[in-house]
Amino acid sequence: MIISPCISICKTDPKTGYCYGCGRNNEEKNIWKLEDTTDEWKKNNLKTIKNRLTGWQLESFEESYTYKIKNGISLFKKNLKNE
Repeated sequence: MIISPCISICKTDPKTGYCYGCGRNNEEKNIWKLEDTTDEWKKNNLKTIKNRLTGWQLESFEESYTYKIKNGISLFKKNLKNE
C-alpha cells in the first residue's frame, strides 16, 4: 500500500492550483481516493509531485512524508498533538 502524500497542510495556491503541502491539484487528490487507482499511478504521481516542488517546500514535504510513512501521522498533525 502506498501512503497518501497528504501532509495535512491543505491550502491551494490560487495561481497554480497546487496544494502548498503536498503539491497535488484537486484532480490528483480525487484520483488518490479511488479504489481502482493503481500503485503504479501513485508512484508516478509521487515522482511528479517531487519534481513540481522546490526548495523549502520540497524539503518540508520530504521530511513530513517520510515521517508519515514511518509513524502513520504527518509531522504537522504530530506537532498539533504536542501543543
